[in-house]
Amino acid sequence: MNTFESFKALDRDSLLKKEAKKILDDIHSGKVEEDSAVLSRFFIISFADLKKWNFLHWLAFPALVVGPPAMVLDLRPAREVFNQGEVQSLSAALNEWRKSSLTTGVLYFLVSIASNSHATIRQLKDWKACQDDGQKLLFGFYDPSCRLDNPGWPLRNYLAFISLRCQDGKIQFLCYREKRGFADMGLSLVGEAVISPSKDCSDPQCVPKAVGWEPKPKSINLAESMNPERLAVSAADLNLKLMRWRQLPSLDLGTLSSVRCLLLGAGTLGCQVARMLMAWGVRKITLLDSGLVAMSNPVRQSLYTLDDCLDGGSLKAVAAARTLKRIFPAVEAEGVTLSIPMPGHPVPTNEVARVLEDCERLRDLIASHDVTFLLTDTRESRWLPALLCASENKIAITAALGFDSYLVMRHGAGPLYVSDQTNSLSTVDGNGGQRLGCYFCGDIVAPIDSTSNRTLDQQCTVTRPGLAPIASALAVELLVGLLHHPNGIHAPGEIANSIMSSSEQPFGILPHQIRGLLPQYSQVTLIGHASNSCTACSTTVVSEFRRRGMEFILQAIDHPTYLEDLTGLTELIESANSFKLDWDDETDDSDM
Repeated sequence: MNTFESFKALDRDSLLKKEAKKILDDIHSGKVEEDSAVLSRFFIISFADLKKWNFLHWLAFPALVVGPPAMVLDLRPAREVFNQGEVQSLSAALNEWRKSSLTTGVLYFLVSIASNSHATIRQLKDWKACQDDGQKLLFGFYDPSCRLDNPGWPLRNYLAFISLRCQDGKIQFLCYREKRGFADMGLSLVGEAVISPSKDCSDPQCVPKAVGWEPKPKSINLAESMNPERLAVSAADLNLKLMRWRQLPSLDLGTLSSVRCLLLGAGTLGCQVARMLMAWGVRKITLLDSGLVAMSNPVRQSLYTLDDCLDGGSLKAVAAARTLKRIFPAVEAEGVTLSIPMPGHPVPTNEVARVLEDCERLRDLIASHDVTFLLTDTRESRWLPALLCASENKIAITAALGFDSYLVMRHGAGPLYVSDQTNSLSTVDGNGGQRLGCYFCGDIVAPIDSTSNRTLDQQCTVTRPGLAPIASALAVELLVGLLHHPNGIHAPGEIANSIMSSSEQPFGILPHQIRGLLPQYSQVTLIGHASNSCTACSTTVVSEFRRRGMEFILQAIDHPTYLEDLTGLTELIESANSFKLDWDDETDDSDM
């Protein structure tokens, strides 16, 4: 059929009767006795959706409905019906029949057994001679069924042929079956049937009743073996399935493929993190950046080429998403061009509407994703995402680079409401313990402008090239471990010991912070709890943001010291500065 509609609208009953009429005509004409294979006709109706490599087909094996129907009286394994001599002789005769090139394709045959137990296999056209020779006669056929309580489907048309062409009354039949290519008298069945003269099909001109359609159509999707994109998916998934089979039985591939990851920054870190996520089977990745691809980027940032630098440079986020799809077409990659509003970067009056729109869009993106990676170049560009993740209680993972050092950390859960009846926030974690800190919890000053008035060497990201792949891989591994932890975002921080960790999680320990120094090739794991004076995730800041919304964000952007005043950092600094120490200026004589 050329369309799915014509496939559904096809008159299957008429088609089945048409094919059954061909079988009946072949019986009356004697063609069956010359070529018994016509008794086992079959046909297929099909529709092929070549765009999706989906093939729909419905099989029919027409069987004549002859009345009155034959009655099967007895059905037993052939080994129980024949004596030992007959079993051996019949097995040998059937094996010879099977091996002969002249008879190997003959599906229906006669079995003649003499009084001395000698068995002979003969063609259907010899049925008259076999009836007159006084030997035991069985009507044999190749039986595809393996059930010991029922003969196979081909017997139906065979009984119709016997009724119309051969004889009435009681007959014996042999359901011939093989095992490993040889006759098996334990699997083969011998049955008795009573055949009455046919009244419905004795007239060659009649249109017989028939059955034979399979219960429902079948669908075969060959995209997995024919469509390159599906081949790519199968190949990528195979590595993960083998990993689960051999090493990590608890690996949840469904969670990994469905988790939605937002990457803030499509630079050196963002490119590496995106590729690591794809390697773990993550299929939903959004990259956010406001920059253009520069000539210096392709050698350090793996998702760009020289072509992306031409004509002023492509938008980074868009170019990175495009490359991800070229690498792996099944990934749902999107590039978003957006500037993240930052404290210490005052907003001109004519830009307020745009900045507020950017803030709202960033909040919507973080809310619609499960995980946010903070991969930007500056400290202040991480503040608003850290606050939004804390407010939305979303997983946030930071990766930051120095010249020869790196930091990878997961932010703790955001402050939770004490109860549904109050707007107050709790200072403890969802599990009752102290919350883990965010990127800003260890700071005693608010984030400020760190980009203005920088020299050329300060404007460029100067790091050892090997740091980004290391930090990016650790960030993704940290996420995978977190997704498999039963407590999720509330999982406690763990520290690596010199002795093998006692963690029972399949991925080992789940650190809070990982700090590495490349000159010493060293790495340490640390835990830092949430600070009550944090400018991003403290209950004070999150409560104020939820109360005032974008008005609060604008004030924090235009007046960074506002965050210090709000959280008590100003008072803390003043208190520290006012603390006086008395120094002993006297010198001990022994030091003279």
